Amino acid sequence: MNDIGHVKVPGATLRYETRGTGPVLLLIPGGAGDAGMFEGMADLLADAGHTVVSYDQRGLSRSPLDGPLDTPRTDQRVEEWGADALAVLDAVTPDQPAYVFGSSSGAIVGLALLAARPDRVRRLVAHEPPLVELLADPAPYRAHYAEVRDLLRTKGLGAAMARFAESPDGRKPEGEQEAGTAELPAGIRPMAARMGANMPVFLEHVLCPFSSSAPDIEGLRAAAGKLVLGVGRESADQVPLAWPTRRLAELTGAEIVDFTGGHLGCVTHPEEFAGQLLQALTARRP
Repeated sequence: MNDIGHVKVPGATLRYETRGTGPVLLLIPGGAGDAGMFEGMADLLADAGHTVVSYDQRGLSRSPLDGPLDTPRTDQRVEEWGADALAVLDAVTPDQPAYVFGSSSGAIVGLALLAARPDRVRRLVAHEPPLVELLADPAPYRAHYAEVRDLLRTKGLGAAMARFAESPDGRKPEGEQEAGTAELPAGIRPMAARMGANMPVFLEHVLCPFSSSAPDIEGLRAAAGKLVLGVGRESADQVPLAWPTRRLAELTGAEIVDFTGGHLGCVTHPEEFAGQLLQALTARRP
């Protein structure tokens, strides 16, 4: 049974849930997902001896922004979402550092948290942060995501999602894409309606600013002993997902680990992914 809590942060109220006992493991969802994204593996991680914590990002699902519902949205900032993650940690483990896992745009948030407050993180596993500015030629992906955003504004969600599922040159990748484009396993289908409501917010106000953000390389290099970067075996050839992750490993000296499944391996293969995550969080580094 989950325990539900709320923490007030500037401009929003975050809903979080906890289960289990032991060292805290914070799970940061990506894309249009929320805490329910980890339903398939959260109990497994708790049974392994962790207090498992996840939350809905600000303005998504059950973490409302302050003010009237019709207040115009603005582009979201990685630094602010990193501060949100810290606020959740401060609420559940104010005196001890925590293990952290972030998926996709949630991995970008985790990287910001680690760079800003390495004292609050025991180890971070950042799975496929789509930091396209780390690519040798980010321009096609920058333009692609801007096109997706503009399609949402001019032609609606269906057109935007169809373009988002393609590569910049119009090809449809064989692997998975950001949360929301793959069919959901039965265990997390209750999240589907919330994801549907979140997707326009993600595509218009998160996708571009997060994917084009610049990570704090110096801060991450200084904390490289606490950083593990993950790449899915089925998404290893997807340029905006795996390639920035490998480049970040080169720039920081962080370890890189292969995980089962693709970009959403934690959703599609929760049991195997949970075991690999536990190993990555606790393995001794050379």
